[in-house]
Amino acid sequence: MSAGSQVALNSIGQIAILVKDVARATEFYRDKLGMKHLFSAGNLSFFDCGGVRLMLDKPEKAEAGTSIIYFKVTEINEAYEQMKSRGVQFVDSPHLIARLPDHDLWMTFFRDSEGNLLSIMSEVRH
Repeated sequence: MSAGSQVALNSIGQIAILVKDVARATEFYRDKLGMKHLFSAGNLSFFDCGGVRLMLDKPEKAEAGTSIIYFKVTEINEAYEQMKSRGVQFVDSPHLIARLPDHDLWMTFFRDSEGNLLSIMSEVRH
């Protein structure tokens, strides 16, 4: 991001589907739907959906809604600070999710005006 540019969320990088059993859901999406399984990290399973990543996750507690949209940003810390200054209420700060062979995946979560959980994410290339 260049100095003075405004954050505008316009690119979806990932959508989460909350499931009861990640292993069972992984088998369903991979074997029954024929989706390309990318990787698993802990209790998460990731698939490619035409360039948008689909993540299966078993939530620790019930969340509003059933899906989470992850918006891609180039500089997560800069976007986080700028959005916070606009009054966006974050539930955490930017943090490392996974170290992958060619990049590190960073995320932070926030709620919309209706209480739905959303995220910004950044893939930091090595």
